[in-house]
Amino acid sequence: MYFDTSVLVALAVGHHPDHAAAFTIYRQVTSGRHEGVVAAHGLAETFSTLTRLPLSPMIHPTEAYRYVTESIAKHCEVVVLHEKDYLAMLESAAHAGLRGGILYDLLQLRCAEKARCDRVYTFNIADFVRLAPHLGERIVRP
Repeated sequence: MYFDTSVLVALAVGHHPDHAAAFTIYRQVTSGRHEGVVAAHGLAETFSTLTRLPLSPMIHPTEAYRYVTESIAKHCEVVVLHEKDYLAMLESAAHAGLRGGILYDLLQLRCAEKARCDRVYTFNIADFVRLAPHLGERIVRP
C-alpha cells in the first residue's frame, strides 16, 4: 500500500475533509494488516505542506517532524530514489513536455513502482492516472 503526500497530510489534520478516509486506510498499516510504503521525498513534502497550511494555530515544525517520524516513517517502508531514477523520470517528463510541480507526482509514482505496490493511495487520482495510465487500476482513492 503506497501513500501519496495528499493522503499523509489528510491523515495528519483531524478536521481535513478527507481525514476519515485516510485514517481508515492507514489503520490497516498500523494494525499490521498491510505493509505501508512512502517516498523519502514524500516525507519532506508532507513536512513542508503541514508547516505551511493556513491553520490556526499553525502546525509547528517540531510537531510536523514528530508526525513524519513517529506516525509515518516508523510504520512504513521508505523508498529512496537514486540518480538513475531521477534522470529517467526527468527524461520522460521532458519528452512528455511536463513542467513544474507535476514532477513530484512522477517521483511518487516511480517510488510506488520501485516498491512494486499493488495499491497507490492518493486524493489526486486524475493527475496520477494521466501520468501513469499503466497503473490505472492500482491508483485509488482511500
